Amino acid sequence: MTRVLLLATHNPGKLREFADLFSELPVELRSLVQVQPALSVVEDGASFEANACKKASEIAEATGMLVLADDSGLEVDALDGQPGVHSARYAGPNASDAANNLKLVAALRNVPEHQRTARYRVVLAFADPHGPLGDTVHVEHGSCEGRVQLEARGQHGFGYDPHFVPVGHTRTMAELSPTEKNQLSHRAQAARQMSRFLAEYLTQTQIPEPGQP
Repeated sequence: MTRVLLLATHNPGKLREFADLFSELPVELRSLVQVQPALSVVEDGASFEANACKKASEIAEATGMLVLADDSGLEVDALDGQPGVHSARYAGPNASDAANNLKLVAALRNVPEHQRTARYRVVLAFADPHGPLGDTVHVEHGSCEGRVQLEARGQHGFGYDPHFVPVGHTRTMAELSPTEKNQLSHRAQAARQMSRFLAEYLTQTQIPEPGQP
């Protein structure tokens, strides 16, 4: 039986990416835009895991649905790990990808290329308000090492992808096809692990439809 899995995001690019990553699971992914557009959670945690778990548990409680939340970002060694948990709002509240990338490039303008090492990190958190997990969420982690280049290249992806070159590659994440990206990205790593967990969880757990007790 296909179940609805609510992805705790308003980002259409992220929804498309997760739909590809979870294509073999018996789930229909929906975003907050489709379910409760006004619903949001203040991401005030000190870590990716804290933010992901908070989003998953609060949105699951508010909607009564199975929820998958993520928090991810770029850690740049030359910037002491910044933007980190502030990646989505690096240039300010509600900052665009373009604004965040401009600030990143400005901060690294005088840093030699070999010192612009960085990594994408992600934490996925799954919450089921009706299941045996109770108030506990299941989490998975992923990371992708690389470096930041100052010139933006590529039309795919989102966020810092036009400036991030994964280790072993000469193209940016935004120049990779979705299929290529889903073989190496931090989100793909965590999604593969979460997919294995969900495949077993969904076969063992009776899950009521939203609105049922």
